[in-house]
Amino acid sequence: MPDSPGHEVPRAVPSVPSPVPPVPSARAEATATAAAAGSALERRLRAARATVPNYREVGATADARLPEGYTHLRRRLHLGHGPEVLARAGRFVLGWGCQLGTGFAVFPYAPAEPGATVLLRLGLPGSRWPRLVIPCRVVWTVDEPDRIGFAYGTLPGHPECGEEAFLVSMDAAGEVWFEVVAFARLAAWYARLGRPVAVLCQYLAIERYLASVVRAAAGPGPDSDAAPGAPLPD
Repeated sequence: MPDSPGHEVPRAVPSVPSPVPPVPSARAEATATAAAAGSALERRLRAARATVPNYREVGATADARLPEGYTHLRRRLHLGHGPEVLARAGRFVLGWGCQLGTGFAVFPYAPAEPGATVLLRLGLPGSRWPRLVIPCRVVWTVDEPDRIGFAYGTLPGHPECGEEAFLVSMDAAGEVWFEVVAFARLAAWYARLGRPVAVLCQYLAIERYLASVVRAAAGPGPDSDAAPGAPLPD
């Protein structure tokens, strides 16, 4: 029947399906997670840069006598002979090889420079998330024909307070040595509460420092599972 004058017949309007929100891919989720973690690290790094070391004797690892009131540590190890060994081990140490070889990540990564603030991150096995984020500051470096190394001190938020130095040196006979020097005391409540565990962890870290530098000084070889600077296998 034709439409009557003055009357409008409603027309059927085709339905438009509602847009379905896209499902994020695993790669997009991983990217977003990494970006969030990066932003959090950047914030923590900015906060750490605004602080000062949480101990008074800054730079004391360069002195022959370490300050009183701390636990002292000195370990010295023979690496080999000659300038090439010194250069290899020295590059490794200045590039945070001891820390990387012990399982830490360094943020932001760059060779050690005086005044640089870094976050050392220690992750849990099988997890992408770090358990500890430890703020430190490089307090001195040395790069001379017979000595290469640096020291870093603790900042607020570190479970300890004190300083740790890593030095490669060559004596008059051409023998090359690596020495770790530290003075520290526990600062965080959880470190004091678990003192035996904290002391054991420090001992194990020192042993891995030494092992990683020995590997680096020897250079890559057929029996090497990891290049200098890479974490040692568990």
